Amino acid sequence: MGMQVGEEDMLNLSGKDWKSIPRVARTVPFGYIINKDNPDLLDPVLFELEALEQAKKHLKNGHSLRTVASWLSSITGRSISHNGLNKRIDIERRRSYKASTLKKWATAYKTTLEKVKSIEEKLGKDTTSTEEALTVEFT
Repeated sequence: MGMQVGEEDMLNLSGKDWKSIPRVARTVPFGYIINKDNPDLLDPVLFELEALEQAKKHLKNGHSLRTVASWLSSITGRSISHNGLNKRIDIERRRSYKASTLKKWATAYKTTLEKVKSIEEKLGKDTTSTEEALTVEFT
């Protein structure tokens, strides 16, 4: 991992749409800075976030947390410990898992509502509330 990467080499390699996020803790996470106009918002630092994406790839390729954290600190100039890197990646993994679980539940909920509507129609019952529930968009 001796390769040096310049900021110009890592403009937006991941293709992600990085956005400002609300500040929920005292510590500012790696890849963000406090917004100058609103201290309750954190603005993305593109170079750091893209470097973090590269760091995840290095971890998947078998490099140790300590080595990757050291590499990440050296190319970005912002310090991150191996524990901090591990925590950051673990939080992202949990959020991703939670989002996919909620999407599965939403799909199951919609399927169940469609079955309920079908049964209500066969029984000649009012389907208004079921139809309203089906119009809720899950994105």
